[in-house]
Amino acid sequence: MPDAHAPLADTSDSTPAAAGRKRPKPGERRVQILQTLASMLEQPGGERITTAALAARLEVSEAALYRHFASKAQMFEGLIDFIEDTVFGLITQIVERESAAGLGAGHGERQAARIATMLIQFAEKNPGMARVMVGDALVLENERLQLRMNQLFDKVEAALKQCLREGVAAQASATPTVDVQVRAATVTAFVAGRLQRYARSSFKRLPSEHLEPALQLMLG
Repeated sequence: MPDAHAPLADTSDSTPAAAGRKRPKPGERRVQILQTLASMLEQPGGERITTAALAARLEVSEAALYRHFASKAQMFEGLIDFIEDTVFGLITQIVERESAAGLGAGHGERQAARIATMLIQFAEKNPGMARVMVGDALVLENERLQLRMNQLFDKVEAALKQCLREGVAAQASATPTVDVQVRAATVTAFVAGRLQRYARSSFKRLPSEHLEPALQLMLG
């Protein structure tokens, strides 16, 4: 299983008030802003993060933030880009690895279970990202951000359908298309629900709790 913990690249700290420190290289401050935003999203309570609070945490002015991002929505888009790149990169690795191992009984179900497990692990190790994924961090933000997260789960569901088609075909189901749609939708809803519970419990209820038997019940 690929590592579902894929942190944003580390960067050196640099502030206008820190005399003698090197200025950030191009792109470093942008990554630092995203790192700090993700870190603030990990704090219990779920308060809406303002650009003033973000700038204060970074010890820069709000104007300095806007030299790298046109708006706070664009900052969240940076986090969503990271989530999408990581999640779909890992899905590709899972599918390729399973395909290389060869087909067999339960092949599609194993792929689907590993994709669901990867999503759970990614969110558990990146709690700030989990809040973005379930939309808690996007309340009162630009509606296109929530639309992008909805589309991410739609794409995950499509990937699960692709994995499960072979398994349903092997079982000679009388309604293969419906069976695949129902199972993929059920697993997707399960993952989203686990992530939402994790975020709303202030990260106390781990989404990986009893994960294997739950997936066994859904996928066999």
